[in-house]
Amino acid sequence: MSAAKSSTATGTTATADRPGDHKDHRPGYRGRFAPSPTGLLHIGSLVTALASWLDARAHRGQWLIRIEDLDTPRVVPGAEHSILATLSSLGLESDAPPLRQSQRSDLYREALDTLRQQGLAYRCLCARSEVEHPYAGTCRDAAHQREPSAWRLRLNPDDAIDFDDRFQGPCHYPNRALGDPVIFRRDGLAAYQLAVVVDDLAQGITDVVRGADLLESTAWQLQVIAALKAAPPRYAHVPLVVEADGAKLAKSRHSVAVGTLRPGAALVQALTLLRQAPPEGLEDSTPADILDWGIAHWNSVAFLRQLVLKLP
Repeated sequence: MSAAKSSTATGTTATADRPGDHKDHRPGYRGRFAPSPTGLLHIGSLVTALASWLDARAHRGQWLIRIEDLDTPRVVPGAEHSILATLSSLGLESDAPPLRQSQRSDLYREALDTLRQQGLAYRCLCARSEVEHPYAGTCRDAAHQREPSAWRLRLNPDDAIDFDDRFQGPCHYPNRALGDPVIFRRDGLAAYQLAVVVDDLAQGITDVVRGADLLESTAWQLQVIAALKAAPPRYAHVPLVVEADGAKLAKSRHSVAVGTLRPGAALVQALTLLRQAPPEGLEDSTPADILDWGIAHWNSVAFLRQLVLKLP
């Protein structure tokens, strides 16, 4: 038995925004921003946060913050507080108290049990250092019983997943190129591909706006959702912010903490990177006024089909 025999992510695919439709009312729109507290908020993360907030507000929807702190060894003390304080200083406030993944382990375990009962999850004893991408399926038919072990979702290698991303357009991923994803880690923690799905479903998220580096994860997550027999959200992947030479921000000159910048300057820089063409002098306005301008002029068509946004 394999998960998600599907050539299309049925029922959730949405065409990319057309010029002029970006302010249409979408009943029940619920979006989210999900930072990991592994460091301070930098301009690349702000671009994603702002895009998700503007898309939610332009559709008269809700916007939530989720703290993805499952990977405890990588959590930096004080990072969560700093991220939330920075977002608040920019006027990007959650419509509900932030949800923390570290407090939801029981829900992730329940989802794993559901997949196991359907024969859609199997134990994997492969060491992380031994695994190449895509996973070759070494443990698929081994029926391991030993602990500690990771758990993987069993995909049909002959199938593919297709979905229509609102910002990036049609996407096609053969399962053979994806490989079976880890859904529970060897250390007993839920893996990203499962935890995100469980949280999005539990929070009633209708629209996921996030970075284009997670397009492949969407292909996996749609199949996790199908295996859980749930309806998936719509997806829209914002181009990644990179240096002018194409290098990742990482510890580059532009990865300085947003909290060290003037709020108006930070918001206008993010709007500029999102190709929103903010007017000269807007950075001298209050964050509330800048955000009001952003909602009124939100235009995701400006960066359709782009995977990266280069800094000047």
